[in-house]
Amino acid sequence: MLVPPMTMMDFFCKSEGIWVIHRTVHHFDTVKDESGESKIHVKVLNHDDPKVKNICESQGGTGYLAEAIASGGASFMWQAHEEGGQEPNPDHAAILVDIPDDETGRSGKLLRNQGYVEKIPVISRYWFGQDGILTIDTEYDNNQGQERCWFITDDFRVRVSTIRMMNGVYLMTYCSERRYLSDANLR
Repeated sequence: MLVPPMTMMDFFCKSEGIWVIHRTVHHFDTVKDESGESKIHVKVLNHDDPKVKNICESQGGTGYLAEAIASGGASFMWQAHEEGGQEPNPDHAAILVDIPDDETGRSGKLLRNQGYVEKIPVISRYWFGQDGILTIDTEYDNNQGQERCWFITDDFRVRVSTIRMMNGVYLMTYCSERRYLSDANLR
């Protein structure tokens, strides 16, 4: 029986590893198709990791306070499917730091060194529903994004996102993600 993560650090821990992503993208303003496959490499970062401290300090006035209450974080590195066995490009990476609202950890802020939509430092709001669905809302300079993610099994999850731009154009993405199992994992 699946026990869904109900805190961000539990979500990061359950997500650690490599995931194969099957992505469907719908642009409402063009026929541009970004659908396809990719991989994401997730690594959990402890509270005292220097990357966590750097992100907290880079967020301006929230720095020391954020560092004091940060529960940890995770690094996410994206890799195109065709890059196969190559190491992921560090330019296609983001660090997220969890700043929970309270001791339950079911809601809070995510500090990011760069956003998914706009490549700028950003602070997102997140919360977990009673059903274990994680919702992340992000306000960028020129866009608004919402992402929802939930685990179907420990090795399969679903992610949907919507992006609304200032000019009203929408982008929607559906991803099914399965944990990458190498031959060594299968043995």
